[in-house]
Amino acid sequence: MGKVGLKLAVGCAVAACVVASVMVGRRVRRKRAWRRVVKVLEELEEGCATPVARLRQVVDAMAVEMHAGLVSEGGSKLKMLLTFVHNLPSGSEEGTYYSLDLGGTNFRILRVQLGGQRSAIIGHDVDRQPIPQHLMTGTSEELFDFIASSLKDFVEREENVSEHSQSERRELGFTFSFPVKQTSSSSGILIKWTKGFVIEDMVGRDVSECLQQAISRNGLDMRVNALINDTVGTLALGHYHDEDTVAAVIIGTGTNACYLERADAIIKCQGLLTTPGDMVVNMEWGNFWSSHLPRTSYDIDLDAESPNPNDQGFEKMISGMYLGDIVRRVIIRMSEELDVFGPVSSKLHVPFILRTPLMAAMHEDDTPDLREVAQILRDTLEFPDIPQNVRKLVVRVCDVVTRRAARLAAAGIVGILKKIGRDGSGGIASGKNEGASRSKMRRTVVAVEGGLYTNYTLFREYLNEAMTQILGEEIAPSVIIKVMEDGSGIGAALLAASHSTSSVDTVQIL
Repeated sequence: MGKVGLKLAVGCAVAACVVASVMVGRRVRRKRAWRRVVKVLEELEEGCATPVARLRQVVDAMAVEMHAGLVSEGGSKLKMLLTFVHNLPSGSEEGTYYSLDLGGTNFRILRVQLGGQRSAIIGHDVDRQPIPQHLMTGTSEELFDFIASSLKDFVEREENVSEHSQSERRELGFTFSFPVKQTSSSSGILIKWTKGFVIEDMVGRDVSECLQQAISRNGLDMRVNALINDTVGTLALGHYHDEDTVAAVIIGTGTNACYLERADAIIKCQGLLTTPGDMVVNMEWGNFWSSHLPRTSYDIDLDAESPNPNDQGFEKMISGMYLGDIVRRVIIRMSEELDVFGPVSSKLHVPFILRTPLMAAMHEDDTPDLREVAQILRDTLEFPDIPQNVRKLVVRVCDVVTRRAARLAAAGIVGILKKIGRDGSGGIASGKNEGASRSKMRRTVVAVEGGLYTNYTLFREYLNEAMTQILGEEIAPSVIIKVMEDGSGIGAALLAASHSTSSVDTVQIL
């Protein structure tokens, strides 16, 4: 071999070594980067951890905050709003009742026929209509005249003349899902509009009175005798089907809870309530907060960038509005450590583009190659083909976020049960020994509504599992979660029935 050949061989060898060295270096750097990505997941798992001991701390905190909110206005992050609803449906109601559900850009009218035997809803008719855009920013008279006119048309269309006695006034339950200060079971003052409504002359006025006046102007013989929100409607529906129902929880896009409280435990109204017994309290539990809640940097950033920072902290950790966006934020963090997702599209940085139903579909993808995960990432976030190990990583992120949400929701439910002595402990202020409480544990039903619980199988399983772990195997069988459907519609009609002959309580909050 000549000198030229030798030099060429040496050069090739050196080049090969350099290339090999570069490739090895790249592999080493990529492995290190992958470990950083995995560490992001591990840190998320640690930050979202919900061991039973922590969940029981959340239970205690919820019960304490409930008590504080019943002592005085503003005494707790929980508003603990009085509904003045004492008479929940018993199952003995008979006749035909109506409900109006106004909670967004559509409204629904329902006509419900009751047969006088528990669970005997003979039938119901529903009409759904959009609200014209100009009425959302017009006057209260224009809005309610439109609704009342639609209500009259519905009644005339669905009701035979022979069905309705001229001596009987029709009864209406009104579900109004906007911030209201309740003044009786059938009246309340609008605090502010949300969801795109801006009708200034309505703020500070009684919403039931506005509707009642419009009904009268339209010549319809109907009385608004119940004003509620959707959570109270769910409790009414649950109690109609099962008298052991003591609380209701909605876990969907948003979340809230209400429950039956002893009137004498509502200290902020002590001596002012004229009706003894129990009253439904609307907790507005989305605003619950405790230092025991496992909060991560992703939750902090989401809250800071939301339209309502430092508000609705519990809701932002457990409701369907936010879970998908928490996952999106974790994916952003992972993509910053390594280009495991390929070229990152600007869509990844669009808030709430990854909706929770899509997150749930990825989480519950049971295909061998997780192709549903790949398709959602491609269609929604414009990621190219994602390796299977990365798909598995995304599924694990979905699992961590969902598991935390479901287990915290379970802790919230048990917190309600603890406050009213239905968790086997005897209640928040009870001095009874635990053994005595366990032997007398009553059957307790919690009505639940909302797509996150009803449609998301893994969320539901995690919540039910956590309930059993917190309560213990001895107490858990006594607590039953029952799924309800359409509390805001049917539940409102049922309350119209149960309040058709009841007295109305009105009180001034201290």
